[in-house]
Amino acid sequence: MYKEDSIMENNKRRMLTIGEAARLIEGITEYRIRQMCKTGQLPCFKAGNKFLISEEALYETVFGKSSVVIGGGKM
Repeated sequence: MYKEDSIMENNKRRMLTIGEAARLIEGITEYRIRQMCKTGQLPCFKAGNKFLISEEALYETVFGKSSVVIGGGKM
């Protein structure tokens, strides 16, 4: 693997479907996640018929920027 390939892999964002996002955060349903996407409260984009949500954006929206946990540490 080239050094550039390794850097690209580290910069990849984990994208979640509505169902995956709802399973990550207890107490938030798929319906609520979908409504947040539709109203613009949760940054996302559509790929075909699916909403895709950045895991980082999900945590920032729900818990606030200081609570984002990526790779075992706070950002």
